[in-house]
Amino acid sequence: MSTDYLTPVLTGTTLMRANPVSKLFAAVVITLALMASIDWVSAAVVLACELALMPLLGISVRGLVRRIWPLLIAAGVGAYGTALLAEKTGAVLLDIGPFLFTEGSVAAGIAVGLRGLALALPGIFILLSTDPTDLADALAQKLHLPHRFVLGGLASLRLVGLLVEQWEMLGLARHARGIGSDGSPVARARNLLGQSFGLIVQAIRRATRLATAMEARGFGSGSRTWARESTFLPLDAVVAAVGLLVAAGAVTAAVLAGTWNFILS
Repeated sequence: MSTDYLTPVLTGTTLMRANPVSKLFAAVVITLALMASIDWVSAAVVLACELALMPLLGISVRGLVRRIWPLLIAAGVGAYGTALLAEKTGAVLLDIGPFLFTEGSVAAGIAVGLRGLALALPGIFILLSTDPTDLADALAQKLHLPHRFVLGGLASLRLVGLLVEQWEMLGLARHARGIGSDGSPVARARNLLGQSFGLIVQAIRRATRLATAMEARGFGSGSRTWARESTFLPLDAVVAAVGLLVAAGAVTAAVLAGTWNFILS
């Protein structure tokens, strides 16, 4: 398994140069627009805009799919489950025993699947284009969040890659002891649970040691100085404006298409 799926994909990309706060603002605005309504038009517009902005990450469609394939599977499962269980309205498209799909239920399933991907991609884009240290600097200097919260978040992001490496090491160690993926599905599931439990134990131990070390070195107490100052560039205004335009465009398209379904109505 690759260990770089949550690290910046290219240091020279446009989004890499933007301040993390502006990227967070754009992501929050888009998320609010998606959460305001449950319809497939607004989700499709946001998803199309996100895919169109992929060149700013310096990553291909294939590279993105390689990083988010679990999200694609989850979106597909969510869409199928919603289409199967949603209210049956409109013309019947498929009726085979307990599997009944209508125009209304399929539309609801598509809306859920597209919305799940559209909600997840902004966070993925931020992770792929933001250095954890730059994010911590921006949160502390621009948003004035508590130092302990910022440093804890920084430590968590730094540990993600280590957890991936630890998972691979645990797998190799279990294979060396004759505990592999061979056997029945039940045996494989048992092995997977055992390896997952081992990873959780390792993560708790590592986090405990890191927290103790940071506390002993005075992180989060007293006034702090900064090795790098977090600044806003003209690019950040563009990033924020793009987020607002995508959100406004999604809402407008849904209203004009007649699919707008305000979540509180």
